[in-house]
Amino acid sequence: MSVLDMRDVRKVYRSGDADIIALDHATLQVDHGEIVALLGPSGSGKTTLLSIAGGLLTPTEGTVVVDGHDISAYNAKQLTEFRRENVGFVFQSVNLVPFLNAEENLLVVDELGGGKGGKTAKGRARQLLEELGLGSRMRNLPAQLSGGERQRVAIGRALFNNPKLVLFDEPTSALDTKIGAQVMELIRTEMKSRDTAAVIVTHDSRMTDYADRTVRIVDGRLTTNSAEATATH
Repeated sequence: MSVLDMRDVRKVYRSGDADIIALDHATLQVDHGEIVALLGPSGSGKTTLLSIAGGLLTPTEGTVVVDGHDISAYNAKQLTEFRRENVGFVFQSVNLVPFLNAEENLLVVDELGGGKGGKTAKGRARQLLEELGLGSRMRNLPAQLSGGERQRVAIGRALFNNPKLVLFDEPTSALDTKIGAQVMELIRTEMKSRDTAAVIVTHDSRMTDYADRTVRIVDGRLTTNSAEATATH
């Protein structure tokens, strides 16, 4: 069974008298441990697809199943609980809490889930930061970290609850080429070691080298999976 199974998904927005079709009958499956790059220009529907896959938006039509949960008709409360327990997000803007240090930014996940930030949670946060090469930076605030380090903290936060699916929205767009490549290599290593499914939205075709396959999206429509994206890493 696929971790992510989107079938015939449409997302339509009403704008005055017109319908804006953001996703047009999109079908996508992603398996355990598989990394899919979603490549397309600005306004093509990439972020809409990612938001629907992660339960941030509901589809107008179609079905979305994540790790056996059919979230297509979930209400807002159900979607909030689902996201917290099943999906990790890494956004372009990173969205770290500026007045919390790296460790505390991970512990926010535990607190939002009703935890108390106890020894188990702190141990989990420290273990993740060590794995991500940030063992000596746990006490640093986001402003004291480089762009690549902040992105690593965001990846750690996304992995904190051991999600089956992690969704990345332009994770390297604010980084230079060298640091971007390091972050992508890290993402690939972490996803593969955990057998975690991932969808990485990007407009940079160089990032597709780190994916198992590439799916292109134009005007809300997905093209067939390309053979070019067999990873060489």
